[in-house]
Amino acid sequence: MNLATLALFLPACFALNMAPGPNNLLSVRNATAYGFRTACLAGGGRLLAFALMIALAAAGLAVVLQASELLFHGIKILGAGYLLYLAYQLWTADTRGEAQGRSTTLGLGALARQEFLIAIGNPKAILIFTAFLPQFVDPGQPVPGQFLMLGLLFLALEWIAISAYAWMGLHMRRWFAQPRGRRLFNRGCALLLSAAASVLLLARRS
Repeated sequence: MNLATLALFLPACFALNMAPGPNNLLSVRNATAYGFRTACLAGGGRLLAFALMIALAAAGLAVVLQASELLFHGIKILGAGYLLYLAYQLWTADTRGEAQGRSTTLGLGALARQEFLIAIGNPKAILIFTAFLPQFVDPGQPVPGQFLMLGLLFLALEWIAISAYAWMGLHMRRWFAQPRGRRLFNRGCALLLSAAASVLLLARRS
């Protein structure tokens, strides 16, 4: 995997990691209720779920990429379409909803299990690993090693996202409590995802 591919992958991937979703919002809530350290440790449950998804996707991906170039391009278009759909959802999201109420006190294990279950049951995460990551894999080289590297980078960036949302949960409670603050954040992520989709559609493989 060359530096040009990584230069394209890292910002596009980080935009996905940072996009507001059930797990990231859970990190905000956990940090508000239990503190920064607990929220970050609980995020390990999410990383475990994503690691399992990456392993399953990688197992079948080599066959898919090497069997059909047309199918590969179809996956690429599907992935870009998903990014644009997610961007649209963020841009038009209703930010006037009431803030979440108090949650019952839970231990670290229960919080991590909650993160795991939310992540493993999220079809959007499955689509990311089957339609987004493959776009950065060169079918002419061994696929498992490339996918492993991309998967590890994804998990590292996801950990940064967990920490960032936990930090925001501690220090930006009032800002996120306002509809305007949530709207600006959502639309910023929508712009990043739209740009990532455009770049991926225009990117050419060697």
